[in-house]
Amino acid sequence: MFDVSMFFMLITLGAVVGIAAGLLGIGGGGIMVPVFTALFLAKGVPDTQVVHLALGTSMASIIATSFSSLRAHHAKSGVSWTLVKSMAPGVLAGTFLGALTTIWFDTLVLAGFFSLFMFYVAVQMFRNTPPHPEARLPANVALLSAGAGIGWISALVSIGGGSLTVPYLAGRGVEIKKAIGTSAAVGLPIALAGTLGYVISGWGNTDTANLTFGFVYLPAVLCVSLVSFFTAPLGVGFAYKLPVPILKKIFGVLVFSISVKMFLSVL
Repeated sequence: MFDVSMFFMLITLGAVVGIAAGLLGIGGGGIMVPVFTALFLAKGVPDTQVVHLALGTSMASIIATSFSSLRAHHAKSGVSWTLVKSMAPGVLAGTFLGALTTIWFDTLVLAGFFSLFMFYVAVQMFRNTPPHPEARLPANVALLSAGAGIGWISALVSIGGGSLTVPYLAGRGVEIKKAIGTSAAVGLPIALAGTLGYVISGWGNTDTANLTFGFVYLPAVLCVSLVSFFTAPLGVGFAYKLPVPILKKIFGVLVFSISVKMFLSVL
C-alpha cells in the first residue's frame, strides 16, 4: 500500500497538522481522519475497515504532535497544569473506553458522527458567545467528569480533544490562549490511551506484512509524526501573535471544512 506518492502526501499532511496543532491546541485528528479515509480508500482498504483504520492511525499520529505542541506552549507559560491534572484521569479512562467501543459502530455511523460533531464545533466558534461575567471553573469532580466525556468523544472521532477542550475552558472564563495551551497538554493522554484502545480493539485486523497493528497503520504514523513534531512549535508561535477573534475564526473555518470533507469522503 505504501508508495512514493503516499509518502509525499503524508509529509505534506504532517506539516499542516503540526502548524494547526500548535496554533489551535488541537491534536490534528480532525484534519487527518478525512485525508486518511480518502487515501486508504484509494489504496484499496475495504469500506468496512477504512474509517476505523483512519481513526486509529490518526490517534497514534497525535502522540508526537501533542507532545511537541505542549512543550512549546509550556515554554510560553501557556499551560495550566492544575487543570491538566484535574482532567487527565477522566480523559485517560474516557478515551480508552471510547477507543474500545468504536468496534461496535460501522463505518457510516462513525463518519456521520464525525461530520456532525465537527459542524457543531464550527457553529460554536462562529457564534463567538462570550463567557458569562461570573463564569468560573467547576470543582475537581466536575472537571474529572468533563475530562471523561471529552476523552470518550475524542476517541470516537479521533481528535486530540482540542475541539472540545478549548470551547469548554474558554466558556468557563479561561483566556483563549491559555485554553489552547492547556488543550495541547490534555491531548497527549488522549492520544496515548486512544492509540492503545485502537490497537486492542482492532487486533484481529493486524497485518504485520503491511505494518498494520490493530487499527493503526504504522508507516503513515511515522511519516506524519516526523514532520508535525517540528512544525507544531511554528503554530504555537503564530498563536501568541494573532488576535483572539482571528484565532476563533481560524478555528471555526478549519473545523467546518473538516466536517464537509469527511461528509464528501463518505459519499
